[in-house]
Amino acid sequence: MSRLGSGLWNELGKLCSGFVILSVATGLGCPPAWSQANTGKSSSCRVEAVDYKGWKAQQVSNRWVQLVVVPQNGGRVMQVTFGGHAYLFVNPKLAGKYFPPSSNEWFNYGGDKIWLLPEGAEDEQHWRGNSDVLDDGPFTFRKVLQGEHCEIELTGPSDPQTGVQFIRTIRLEPDSPRIAFHVVMKNMTGHRLEWSMQSVSQYDTSGAGGQGSGQMNPDFWTFTPANRDSSYLNRYHVRFGAAQNPAVSVRDDDLFSVHYAHMAAELWLDSTEGWLAVVDGTSKYAMVERFEYDTSRPYPGKASVIFWTNGPEVRLNSDGVPSLSADPDASPYYLEAELNSPMCRLRPGESCNFETEWFPTRSGNEFHGVTDAGIVVSPLRATGLENGHVMLSGAFGVFYSGRLMAHFYDDHGRPVSVMQVAEVTPTEAVSLQSEITPPEKSARVSLHLVDEAGIDRGALQEVPVTQDKH
Repeated sequence: MSRLGSGLWNELGKLCSGFVILSVATGLGCPPAWSQANTGKSSSCRVEAVDYKGWKAQQVSNRWVQLVVVPQNGGRVMQVTFGGHAYLFVNPKLAGKYFPPSSNEWFNYGGDKIWLLPEGAEDEQHWRGNSDVLDDGPFTFRKVLQGEHCEIELTGPSDPQTGVQFIRTIRLEPDSPRIAFHVVMKNMTGHRLEWSMQSVSQYDTSGAGGQGSGQMNPDFWTFTPANRDSSYLNRYHVRFGAAQNPAVSVRDDDLFSVHYAHMAAELWLDSTEGWLAVVDGTSKYAMVERFEYDTSRPYPGKASVIFWTNGPEVRLNSDGVPSLSADPDASPYYLEAELNSPMCRLRPGESCNFETEWFPTRSGNEFHGVTDAGIVVSPLRATGLENGHVMLSGAFGVFYSGRLMAHFYDDHGRPVSVMQVAEVTPTEAVSLQSEITPPEKSARVSLHLVDEAGIDRGALQEVPVTQDKH
């Protein structure tokens, strides 16, 4: 493999150029000369003031993603775009507008924000919600880094009602579309406080015509692993909405799924695996949100993940007759994916942190889980053929550009060989149909992603090699 002549490398380059789907009989993938690292694309990151739908905004962008932040409107991340695909819901009725904070109204601008839990109005240990100082107060903006990396800081006002202040930093790295969030919640009072931070992301669930099209996306899903030892009945809790909801299920593979339907519902999960995924089957784009589950501290209502689907609410009048609400917020189409921090008990002046990360990638018509390296669209299969070759098939979305490397092992777990399968990039779905020839008979294979810097980002999947019976 290391002694190939330049002519064969050139021919491989011609074959591999522009393709992520790869079929090989020699065990060779695309040569490194044609990797994403050598495409000439700039790895620099920029922070710049922009006008976004009439708002004074800041845009953070690199070769992978563009984030638009509106500091005045509660420090919201108003939009995230990857590969030309915009993920977040932006309310067309409030585009470009700003209203002073109010504890009696809710101005749903859209985007992504930080809230508090527990919610409620029964005492001072619950946050009443609405567009008060926490939700809608102007944040100050600071550019921390610009160049190979980007980092910005958003600092909110001190809230006299809850006693806390939020400071949120957002960072982009050059080697992937990963977006890193770091939130600090500080106790600004002279007494103890106990709150949970909540990352609230509103995803656009409108149809192919986009926001304002008046159509619902019929193939929009969310997933998170259901806790096998859940404290909730049915392994999830219906906080609001119909208890019997056909759009909600726990699959045989222990994934909790929501197929978006335009009906108000709030669903709580005590998921411990540290991720949720939002999958748009129409556009074939996905977003994975990651967090670290803390086994040593309680979560608000035991929930680490919450999903909310917007839409009309079923209500009963005084005579017990059901009807659908005419809530004005029920007309646009969006879904909220919410990650909760553990409860933070803070003494005066103390603070606690909440770290999350987003990985945008490509998806397909199926979904079978998340790994460190990407998402499994169609499970990996390794079929041993009569000629001694192994056929690898499957479909994936990846988080990093680089190479897929097949690690082969024998019946005793000893490494047999490591062979390149394909060049990959997050902006393109990976569909494998690759016939390769390990030097020895193999019992199992693990498909790893090695990034542009040569770092092993982990396995997409590991499976046994099954023999073809035909």
